[in-house]
Amino acid sequence: MAARRKATGQAQAAAGGASPAQAAPAAEGPEAGGGPPAPPATGLFDGYDVGDFFDEFFEAPGRPRPHYRLLFDVLGSMTRDELDGHKRAADAAFMGAGITFAVYGDARAVERIFPFDPVPRVLSAREWETIERGLVQRVTALNLFLHDIYHEQKILRDRVIPRPLIYGARFFRREMLGMDVPRGTYIHIVGTDLVRDRDGRYMVLEDNLRSPSGVSYVLENRQIMMQTFPRLFAEHRVRPVHHYCQELLETLKHVAPAEAGSDPTVVLLTPGLYNSAYFEHTFLAQQMGIELVEGSDLVVQDLRVFMKTIDGLKPIDVIYRRVDDDFIDPLTFRPDSLLGVPGLINVFRAGNVAIANAIGTGVADDKAIYAYVPEIIRYYLKEDPILEQVPTWLCEDPKQRQHVLDRLPELVVKATNESGGYGMTIGPHATREELEKTRERIVADPRNHIAQPTLALSRHPTYVDGTFAGRHVDLRPYILFGENPTIVPGGLTRVALRAGSLVVNSSQGGGSKDTWVLAE
Repeated sequence: MAARRKATGQAQAAAGGASPAQAAPAAEGPEAGGGPPAPPATGLFDGYDVGDFFDEFFEAPGRPRPHYRLLFDVLGSMTRDELDGHKRAADAAFMGAGITFAVYGDARAVERIFPFDPVPRVLSAREWETIERGLVQRVTALNLFLHDIYHEQKILRDRVIPRPLIYGARFFRREMLGMDVPRGTYIHIVGTDLVRDRDGRYMVLEDNLRSPSGVSYVLENRQIMMQTFPRLFAEHRVRPVHHYCQELLETLKHVAPAEAGSDPTVVLLTPGLYNSAYFEHTFLAQQMGIELVEGSDLVVQDLRVFMKTIDGLKPIDVIYRRVDDDFIDPLTFRPDSLLGVPGLINVFRAGNVAIANAIGTGVADDKAIYAYVPEIIRYYLKEDPILEQVPTWLCEDPKQRQHVLDRLPELVVKATNESGGYGMTIGPHATREELEKTRERIVADPRNHIAQPTLALSRHPTYVDGTFAGRHVDLRPYILFGENPTIVPGGLTRVALRAGSLVVNSSQGGGSKDTWVLAE
């Protein structure tokens, strides 16, 4: 998708502080016990099919989970016309704020409102505490793993991970071997995708460690939800998310070179207007109060990076880059890149600039390396993983590859370095021709493919055509790994708006929901 910011003034206000409504206590605890409330008078939940899936909202037909009971009551007191009015107001707010997107490959190039569902996802304080601990554990171990493979490579010598799997990874950067990074931090911003299986267990689906996107929609969703559904916040104690950008700025400043002093200069490096996440780049730069720059705005001199200004060259201490490794420095990586800064890696190597996330982090979110993360956690932390993950077959291994080829119609096949739902074949939904093409790709390039079972992703009531229908969801919390790990409560809940679809990416027809974490 390609998002566009149309009104910068609204962007600056979009992630402001919590309103009094947000901070208002509930009339009674959101996790209080007692019997189920009476069925809603509107009938909007009438006929709602829980289905053969874990339903986030309902524990049984007509019986909401304890932390959803207040929401059930409030929605139950609304008429269809009222809910339609709230939905139209939310859509108008998204359009007014310029939160639109266009799908790559769409010949019409039509920009659309970012799909937003007005029924929030609610997490109890207890379940969020487990998610938070599991994510901190995972990111801590992955950061240690990155330092190790670019230095001593103990995990390879101990044969926990096959050496060819690392050196064959597309995003393993030999240029980073032996190079120290500021404060030993490789991954400063992480977006980890979680799903729930049929039994309701949270499982890690994948890690996004290079340039995870989507956090701007977390902040925009909350702001617009507060504007258009103030009554919902008056009835709940929802933990705020508005402080994310300040936390992000502090995380970036934390890794600045010592010479930068107490007020380092931070910039956000964007590929430019036509990048799919440009809306987010402008939004975050505005919220942090830093400059949004392109490669042509920066220059290297005497092993320092400078920003061109009307007052001359200004030294830069930290670069929050949203440009991929391949394009960030044409003298080190792709020589045809016009997006990067010639000589930047030499400055990075000299320790005169910090880059977040560090070059070479992509090897740790390679989907083949994903299969080894439980062992990575045990190896570096001497702990069992708190969060489970999805069973994964590596097509590079002959026996596992044959297992995959024999069961293609049952499995989900993914390219190890693709994202956004691209390069994926969902066996049960694929045609015979699609399966045959997938088979050919696996045989031609087995290292670039993994397979997983088709999960029965959890579902959540979603407002569709004037009623509530179950749609599959995932959750992407955002972790800031600075002086102390920080996770803004909630994250981006993505929802597959098409009936029966398991693909939640907006580029593939998905939308999003506001995600609430309830206070104790």
